[in-house]
Amino acid sequence: MTWEHALIIFVAGIAAGTINAVVGSGSLITFPTLVALGYPPVLANVSNNIGLVPGAMSAVYGYRRELRGQRDRLVRLVPATALGALTGAVLLLVLPSAYFKKIVVVLIVIALVLVLLQPRLAAFVQSRASAQSAEVRPALVMLVAATGIYGGYFGAAQGIILIAILGVMVRDDLQRLNGTKNVLAGSANLVASIVFIFATDVDWKIVALIAAGSVIGGQLGSKYGRRLDARALRGVIVVVGLFALARLL
Repeated sequence: MTWEHALIIFVAGIAAGTINAVVGSGSLITFPTLVALGYPPVLANVSNNIGLVPGAMSAVYGYRRELRGQRDRLVRLVPATALGALTGAVLLLVLPSAYFKKIVVVLIVIALVLVLLQPRLAAFVQSRASAQSAEVRPALVMLVAATGIYGGYFGAAQGIILIAILGVMVRDDLQRLNGTKNVLAGSANLVASIVFIFATDVDWKIVALIAAGSVIGGQLGSKYGRRLDARALRGVIVVVGLFALARLL
């Protein structure tokens, strides 16, 4: 790895950590960056997933005030996310690597569409929030588990999916739900990472660079991310995502 590549990966980690703390989809920065630098897709995905775990923890810490009073909710939702992520990680390992390259193209397209639709999703969430229950219902647990499968397998835009599901089905402040989202997405990354560490090859240089960058980004996103121009963020994500598609096709 050259120092130029190391710097690019580190900066991508900062960007991903920041975006993940605010809304999600940070993997659409780091994963395409790694692919563009010539790393194999599965190795890039696995190393990226592990590297983003410290950033997720950083974001959870940054949202600790919003997480107060949410223990009962998290006790029910975190296991569902963990089980889903375990399933997704195993699928990544047992399916032929050639499948991943094909499947990930579809997942990136879905993720990019979700990024573009995020303002409308947020508006819909806020319009429904007052009419929804604060209880954790079985349907919510199932949807969170399904999102965990996606997170364990690939994970880009997992946060956007989670915040949309939580906002529609749970009556609470959106920033508190964003804190919940950070815990759930981080849990999915952590579970998948444990599987990957023991079951497949990992590039630890990539992991270290993304981890260091994402920790910084997690704090930046928690403190300043709400002030960033959302349209600019979405534009960067879409451009990088399209570049990744071009490399994979």
